[in-house]
Amino acid sequence: MTDLLSLTPDAARGALAAWLAARAEPGYRLAQILPRLWQRPVGSWEEATDLPAALRAQLGDAFPLTRLSCDAAQQSSDGTEKFLWKLADGEAVESVLIPEGKRRTLCISSQVGCALGCVFCATGRMGFRRNLSAGEIAGQVREAVRRDRAVKPTNVVFMGMGEPLLNWDAVDTALTILNHADGLGIGARHITVSTVGILPNLARLAQRPEQFRLAVSLHAPTAALRRELMPIEKKYSLPEVMRALGQFRRRVTLEYVLIGGKNDSLTQADELAQLARPVGALVNLLPLHPGGAPDLTPSDRPRMLAFARRLKRHGVEAVLRRSRGLDISAACGQLRVELEARRKVRAEEHARRIENPHRRGCVAEGHDVDPRLSQDAYAGPGEPRLAARVEDFDRDPGTVLPRHGERGGARTCVPAAGGAEHEGAQRETSEFQNPTVAGMSW
Repeated sequence: MTDLLSLTPDAARGALAAWLAARAEPGYRLAQILPRLWQRPVGSWEEATDLPAALRAQLGDAFPLTRLSCDAAQQSSDGTEKFLWKLADGEAVESVLIPEGKRRTLCISSQVGCALGCVFCATGRMGFRRNLSAGEIAGQVREAVRRDRAVKPTNVVFMGMGEPLLNWDAVDTALTILNHADGLGIGARHITVSTVGILPNLARLAQRPEQFRLAVSLHAPTAALRRELMPIEKKYSLPEVMRALGQFRRRVTLEYVLIGGKNDSLTQADELAQLARPVGALVNLLPLHPGGAPDLTPSDRPRMLAFARRLKRHGVEAVLRRSRGLDISAACGQLRVELEARRKVRAEEHARRIENPHRRGCVAEGHDVDPRLSQDAYAGPGEPRLAARVEDFDRDPGTVLPRHGERGGARTCVPAAGGAEHEGAQRETSEFQNPTVAGMSW
């Protein structure tokens, strides 16, 4: 069996052409089949009803289509949507769809977990599980298209779970799938790869002829502070990373998450300007998403504005973004971490209930409770429960978790016409260069 979704469109075309020729199928079959991978994606070959039933069955045996199932979804009051995709082996990754005018930016993951351990990132707390395949990376966009084809993402940013350049082979192929005319057809300038600066693969990205955008996760103006916030500094130092940016023919963005009392002083703004100005970089100032690092404090608004003004005074273009999805688990890795913790609490409580069936309530004292769940949802036997939310989620992995302060029941991902999943919610989007950020990486 061959995973066509993990091949470049040209490689998939070749594999399908050879397979069809061996079965003496007419030449036009290839033109019928290939668009069903990315341009008009089907959930299974059985949905490709323009093909004979026998051929659909044979395609299913030879080229099964790997799906990402919607394990949970949340929608913010600002239109941002967060998805938790369940993979075939039971692992899960996250994507965030960010609406902004006519732009629809999908923030995607490249790994399950992350080995880098940045102190401001929820994904780093879960550690590294495995790399995603090219099909699982590009498949996050594919599934978003299938949920609502009218709002196909216009922009893609690799700012979700994982470090893209530590999974270069799969990311390299996924970039081709995203950009290729027979793939998802997204322009290279609308695709941004974010990295901490893995130097060997940074050079490989620079060698690609397409004008993919590069964003470097800097977050500190000195090597000493960066080492404190980002352990990768011990392997790839700040001076080395800045020198490597000279390989790129297009403008580079420096990402800088502002953390109260850590990296937001005016002196640090002066030091950051000294790094950014020689390479002509745009500085992307990002408020720390409170869900990404509960032990850190976001900088206050006046300090962030002063920091941005100081950079501009040095002749550095700087944009202060606004956090998106603050009323949902939009920070990178936050939704998965919260669900894993909640399920662990439930398992422990279930074990205690077996030992003591008369114990009141279902959350043990001392355990953290998701603030989006009303205390009513944890009422004891015979007391009112608010939509039995936690139980509903475990029974139905498509349950959409409630937002902060929401008192209604949980929503569920339901199939829409044509097999696509659809929330019925309005989706627009945003571009990486617009003054918004979902907090996926922070």
